[in-house]
Amino acid sequence: MASKINTVKGTREFYPEEMALRNYLYEKVGVAARSFGYQEYDGPFIEPIDLYAAKSGEELVKKQSFTFEDRGGDLVTLRPELTPSLARMIAAKQGELTFPARWWSFGPFWRYEQPQKGRTREFFQWNIDMLGVSSPEADAELIAVGANFLRSVRLDPQQATIYVNNRRLMDAEFDALKIPSEKRMDVSNLVDRRTKMEPAKWDAYALELALDQTQLNGLKDVLGNLDLWKKSDELVRLFATLEALGVKEYVKFDPNIMRGILYYTGTVFEAFDNSGSVKRAILGGGRYDNLLEDVGGQPLSGVGFAMGDVVMGIVLQEKGLLPEFIPSPAPVLVTIFDETLIRDSYALAAEFRNAGLNVLCYPEPAKLQKQFKFADKMKARIVVTLGPDEVAKGLVAVKNLVNSEQVTVKRDAALELIKGLLAGA
Repeated sequence: MASKINTVKGTREFYPEEMALRNYLYEKVGVAARSFGYQEYDGPFIEPIDLYAAKSGEELVKKQSFTFEDRGGDLVTLRPELTPSLARMIAAKQGELTFPARWWSFGPFWRYEQPQKGRTREFFQWNIDMLGVSSPEADAELIAVGANFLRSVRLDPQQATIYVNNRRLMDAEFDALKIPSEKRMDVSNLVDRRTKMEPAKWDAYALELALDQTQLNGLKDVLGNLDLWKKSDELVRLFATLEALGVKEYVKFDPNIMRGILYYTGTVFEAFDNSGSVKRAILGGGRYDNLLEDVGGQPLSGVGFAMGDVVMGIVLQEKGLLPEFIPSPAPVLVTIFDETLIRDSYALAAEFRNAGLNVLCYPEPAKLQKQFKFADKMKARIVVTLGPDEVAKGLVAVKNLVNSEQVTVKRDAALELIKGLLAGA
């Protein structure tokens, strides 16, 4: 026997049940995005590594990217994120597009990380952005899209919350603490790690970054002040807009949210499951005002977020919110009575399909009990049987598997009966 070939570490296989969840998320993010007028797009799956070098950070470029040299000698990578591609695409047609541009995408990404619960090396991600407007109201709209998605998958505000902060507000607080500009990125990353480290170790790490004790105490005061947002006109306007959009109950201010990626400049936000086993963010994003210039475009403000399918799938599973898995998309099964009636049954199934129904046809003669059992496993709702007596009289037998009732009707009346049963189920 040939030796078993395993999958590449961190990649995923989508059996029908997993594929159904992926498609469910794709459907839900699409509905949420389109309800606010966002257009669907996508970018290349392979990109030059230089696209990420300017703004995504050294760790992403050197440690987390699947990077390789192509046959032409160019250094390329499987895309680890989409925002740089989006920026390049917008910059390339900046003079032709109508702004604000509202775009969304759902596709595959790759990061060379250590696989663990909630993290794989291959994942699908929802990306959604608005470019061409710099206002707290635009930021609020993106947060509202995220909140509407959470609501659509039946996560209530007690189960999942979007936590919001503002980088400009935090920079003003860093100014007050006299934290020098060259330390701001390190301190931002320090804040971002606060919930992931033990308090004593976090304090020690802060002092290692050359903060003095007074600055550390001041930073802790800032991070514990849940009314700090009232000092920011941007956040005051943002929360007022969220209330107008009907999603304020999903959103809270949290000064500990920093988003370590280099390109965020204003509003930042992350959504978390409040009671599950995965502590990674469900979604996260914010405002980036400088990204287009780094890929050859004119200055243009943008705000957006991304959501991976892995964490979201775990959250829905743990809370019992996964949609019911229906093995077959066809609710109707046409049986094969015997060899002499195969073509009659296939013709009947084709007739139903031409009328817009999804129909399974058993592919060979078999005992009717076996075919009904198959219909049960496929969660079909109706079984249609065409036996010799039915053919001779121009009839068909239609069984409703929901209530086990069976009726025999004229063939030309079967379609309307089945449609009525499906509509009423």
